[in-house]
Amino acid sequence: MMVTMKIKNLPVRYLIVLLTFICTSVCYIERVGFSIAYTVAADAAGVKQSTKGTILSTFYYGYACSQVPGGYFAQKIGGRKILLLSFLLWSLTCAILPLDPNKTLILVTARLLVGVSQGFIFPSIHTVLAQWVPPHERSRSVSLTTSGMYLGAALGMLFLPSLVKYKGPQSVFIAEAFLGFVWSFIWFRYSSDPKSSASGAGESILPVNKKVDGRVSVGIEKSSVEKNGGKKSGIGIPWVKIMTSFPVWAIVVNNFTFHYALYVLMNWLPTYFELGLKLSLHEMGSSKMLPYLNMFVFSNIGGVVADYLITRRILSVTMTRKFLNTIGFLVASFALIVIPSFRTSGGAVFCSSVALGFLALGRAGFAVNHMDIAPRYAGIVMGVSNTAGTLAGIVGVDLTGKLLEAAKSSDLDLSSPESWRMVFFIPGLLCVFSSVVFLLFSTGERIFD
Repeated sequence: MMVTMKIKNLPVRYLIVLLTFICTSVCYIERVGFSIAYTVAADAAGVKQSTKGTILSTFYYGYACSQVPGGYFAQKIGGRKILLLSFLLWSLTCAILPLDPNKTLILVTARLLVGVSQGFIFPSIHTVLAQWVPPHERSRSVSLTTSGMYLGAALGMLFLPSLVKYKGPQSVFIAEAFLGFVWSFIWFRYSSDPKSSASGAGESILPVNKKVDGRVSVGIEKSSVEKNGGKKSGIGIPWVKIMTSFPVWAIVVNNFTFHYALYVLMNWLPTYFELGLKLSLHEMGSSKMLPYLNMFVFSNIGGVVADYLITRRILSVTMTRKFLNTIGFLVASFALIVIPSFRTSGGAVFCSSVALGFLALGRAGFAVNHMDIAPRYAGIVMGVSNTAGTLAGIVGVDLTGKLLEAAKSSDLDLSSPESWRMVFFIPGLLCVFSSVVFLLFSTGERIFD
């Protein structure tokens, strides 16, 4: 009763942000949970690494296919409703899925369905946040919401291996379904649509650079709702200009690299610990959650540092994005490449923590940049960018399985560092390439009106 009263007294937009933060956490508990449970079951059944890569990457096929439709339906039907339906669908799938690593077709179908369902979630979240959160709070709100992904991954790595050990791999799916149903009930009970479409009206506290008559002017951006009197603009989307823009492609390339590294580590780190280092995830204790906990911390640090540098005019928007993106990706590159050189749990956890932490720091560069260059079409640019990120999951996760299978064919044991060197060298090299692309072609100036 007391909890219910406190929830009702909380400002609605804060409650919405809190619930979307929990939403992303639960989603990533599910993703990490499947990789842990399936890895244990598949290794016990003697499933080939290439087959494991196929199963683990199937999620991203469904995820890629549903992002654009997710944004469309969230806009037409409402982000709140689509978010609820998506959560119920993937939760139900987890509840009824039998984890038999030899039934490949069932697993592929289930992972496709979960991927499609979760592909609707993030476009819906952005739609909901755009409706509820005023401009001067959006940077912090979006950073907090997305950092829930990393906290969820950390919690999954901490608790789920013990659940697998004592209750078996199937118990992970039951636990994930339970969390999904509980969140769905709370969302249904306490979320709501804004009474006015102009709920986000107000002024942003961030200075905005814009080219005027060949010169860069700095001003304060009013929200699109305020400028258009609460009405949507009828101007068409400049698809050709967007798809041929170098700054847009700088964002796309960096999003691809970020998710390539993230998804490879998220899906294959349990296998690396178990087979590469001959460690038990259960016996590693809380140390295995540190890489994702580091992402949670550094993601929020990056957002705070970026806003500080820009609002205090210490650096321009362009220089702030390039500075954080470059530092994040270059440090992550070095950490990724040296992972196989460390043959202890402490060394591997430290390197993967540095890699993921600084990748999260880099998100304050490329991941916010679409709002700088195209505030009116930020959703479109983000959709294109996120699609590239999802394709990185398909390519990276599947390719890793094939690389490990090729290593075994060459009579290399998976406990050998040579078997894993190319696995981590590829995302490390991509980080260097992407940071150079962002340095050369990105901008913090608005290029789409």
